[in-house]
Amino acid sequence: MKEPFSDLFKDSNVFADREVLSPHYMPEKLPYRDKQIESIVRFMTPSLRGERGRNLFIYGKTGAGKTSCVKHIVEKIKGLPTMAKVSYINCRIYNSRYRVLYKITGDYLPIYAKRGYGLVDIYEKIINWIEEDGKILIVVLDEIDIVKDLDDLVYTLTRANSDIKSGGIMIVGVSNKISFKDDLDPRSLSTLYENELVFPPYNSTELSMILKERAERGFKKGAIDDAAINLAAAISAKDSGDARLALKVLSKAGELADERGDGFVTVNDVNNASEAAEEELVYELVNTLPEHQRLIIYAIALLSIQGSRYKRLSGDSEAYLFSGDIYNKYSAVSKSMSKNPKSSRWYRKYIFDLEMQGIITAYESGKGIRGHTKLIKLSYSPDRMKETVEKTLSADSEA
Repeated sequence: MKEPFSDLFKDSNVFADREVLSPHYMPEKLPYRDKQIESIVRFMTPSLRGERGRNLFIYGKTGAGKTSCVKHIVEKIKGLPTMAKVSYINCRIYNSRYRVLYKITGDYLPIYAKRGYGLVDIYEKIINWIEEDGKILIVVLDEIDIVKDLDDLVYTLTRANSDIKSGGIMIVGVSNKISFKDDLDPRSLSTLYENELVFPPYNSTELSMILKERAERGFKKGAIDDAAINLAAAISAKDSGDARLALKVLSKAGELADERGDGFVTVNDVNNASEAAEEELVYELVNTLPEHQRLIIYAIALLSIQGSRYKRLSGDSEAYLFSGDIYNKYSAVSKSMSKNPKSSRWYRKYIFDLEMQGIITAYESGKGIRGHTKLIKLSYSPDRMKETVEKTLSADSEA
């Protein structure tokens, strides 16, 4: 019998530095994002000069490089001779107004972060700290749409500028959902004074170059060739242009090659890895979506499995579904689960968000097919999406 942990400290046959292939690794340079970085810096410049600049909201599909660019800029700001202070906050962890303010206090006023102060006390401590020398606080809220009491948070941070006599607060919000502000209360919306920036998804060529740069450092020499790298890029570009998915595919392909023990990543490894990586990322993404967006995905999956009667006019063999049919199915599914379906207005917003995140593909049919409608299909396997949503809904029920 093989000894447990016998392979724990064994050198890898293919990896030189596996951390380089992690989606969380921060490279020195961010390829194909110079324009976006320049735009973010330009929008933040007034605050870095000590002025009350406009808020900034950054949108784009998952894996489009939003977080990497923002973190890159935050690190650069820390080395600048500026009065501005930056607090980067992952809203998946700090997902309420209190937790966000608590994180800011922990970053710059740690003496108050451990004493159990209430919301009002923490708010006043932050205001007093800003007024000490008239500094600008830049609050970066990554995945801002995750915050449970987002209305209250936005209103608090924006209205703070009315209470601050010297200095101010700038919000930089990062989200996959370009329409998330539509959920805000009018009083919160009225306090916003913002610029907006949309990140485009990476194409196959861009992903290929990104992967090659990472592979040069992440894999041992000769452990992977361009064919395997280009395939990983093409798979990810076809689905959503998600750089995180591309890196996960490459890393998992390396694992498969390591298990085989021959020291070379094959095209077959990439194909096998893509299925596992895609399933992992899709589950992570779907699990964070609002309940009714998951129900819409479930409805699309059910209709897709049943088989659509409609196909794209260009001759594409993949079946698209009518938006109206999906809404009817979603309504029926919701009622069967004792949930009230959202209105068609909210449904259209949810469809837009799902398209932005690369979960679905949609296009306008033009005239001639039921007049003018939207045709929709899943970007992933309907069977896999159905199973994924069922798991998340089951977990919700147990909770």
